[in-house]
Amino acid sequence: MNGWDQSVQMTAKTLFQKLWDRHCVVEDNGEFLLHVDRAYFHEGSSHAFSKLEQQARRIARPKQVFGFTDHYVPTLDRTNGVAGIAQPEIRQMVIALQENSKRHGIDCFGMDDPRQGILHVVPPEQGITLPGLLITGADSHTATHGAFGCLAFGIGATDMMHVMATQAIWQRAQKTLRFVIDGELGFAVSAKDLILFLIHKIGVAGGTGHVIEYAGSTIRALSMEARMTVCNMSIEAGARAGMVAPDETTFNYLKGRAYAPQGVQWEQALNDWKTLYSEDSAHFDQDIAIDAREISPMVSWGTNPEQCCPVTSTIPSPEQEKDPIKAQEMRAALEYQGLTAGMALTDIAIDKVFIGSCTNSRIEDLRAAAMVAKRGQVKVPSWVVPGSKTVKKQAESEGLDQIFKAAGFQWREPGCSLCTAINGDQLSPGERCASTSNRNFKGRQGTGGRTHLLSPAMAAAAALTGHLTDVRQLIGAPV
Repeated sequence: MNGWDQSVQMTAKTLFQKLWDRHCVVEDNGEFLLHVDRAYFHEGSSHAFSKLEQQARRIARPKQVFGFTDHYVPTLDRTNGVAGIAQPEIRQMVIALQENSKRHGIDCFGMDDPRQGILHVVPPEQGITLPGLLITGADSHTATHGAFGCLAFGIGATDMMHVMATQAIWQRAQKTLRFVIDGELGFAVSAKDLILFLIHKIGVAGGTGHVIEYAGSTIRALSMEARMTVCNMSIEAGARAGMVAPDETTFNYLKGRAYAPQGVQWEQALNDWKTLYSEDSAHFDQDIAIDAREISPMVSWGTNPEQCCPVTSTIPSPEQEKDPIKAQEMRAALEYQGLTAGMALTDIAIDKVFIGSCTNSRIEDLRAAAMVAKRGQVKVPSWVVPGSKTVKKQAESEGLDQIFKAAGFQWREPGCSLCTAINGDQLSPGERCASTSNRNFKGRQGTGGRTHLLSPAMAAAAALTGHLTDVRQLIGAPV
């Protein structure tokens, strides 16, 4: 019934197998009906509600479904609230989400809600995301929530309608890939550098058909916010989901949060969560060991996250790539990016800096960027976009907003902003951006725009110098 080979069933289980078995309702010809604990959606999910209405269906468990305004909300000026959104079609999408949520009895973190923010930032900080859950979201980066020991993945509008109507989803079993990363990350090396390094190592298709588990002493030493950054970009390696086994770091993060269990229920939940780990002899389809000392501050040069390397490197040559398909992809990327092989990454001048997105917009990300920002003045237009109003409020209480403003950064309202290139937040053709987001595809941040992925500290360093910069050169000692 659970879909695993008999020989595997007799052995120890991985975290993924435990979660799959817990949620499997029935198998039918190689497909499995899985119970869904949480469903997250944003303004772009209107089609799911339309399909529900067309079929005269109701939401099965509205208290397990949550709405978030993030993709389509403006981050520059909210003086007039929803009415101030200039484009009528975008304004209507935000209104429709809030109206649909109200009609169906769904908790919605609307534009005027003091907890509003990105759907991969708000649920963890509110305690909606919890260990052991199966979570579906109307966005591919739902993998973020796997940092809490969940099975979390993105789905389309049709599947979202099915989830809302039945609180279940059909899936095929996935293979498992484990990264075991051991050792201490080097000076100024972040979780973003770690995940870019891993994607570069296995490629954007390396995780296809797999769920990735991140393990080892390096991962255990990461904060929850850093683990979320790592799991967030599992999809960029082609994986269905990413996950980290919950531990004391997880439990300490969640305790006391608004939607988390309280009192006796907390103790009961904790006892269960402590069973969520991969057993010592559990089998993984792939097992890759990484020495954390190999990882340096990373930056992408091409048009997919695999095309990245240490900031101290030069751009690789397609002529040295043995795989002809990858060599051609490299040539196309260099042409689009306006770069040449052999060029030092630190010689690449940038036109804009974006610090934000569901990958790197949490309080720890802003602290890291601010630590660099206070060392100078920006040379190019630079934005800081917090992931939620909660993050924004915390940053302001710590004076981070004043550090950014004093250095010339623009301090914005929470939302996806330049990551999704909506509401005029976009690059012009040929414009080059140092971005803490997760995708550097052609046109991702605006038609003809060129994106370089990097960490918040690295992005802040680029803002101060006007070119890609090794942040270690700027922060040799605390100020």
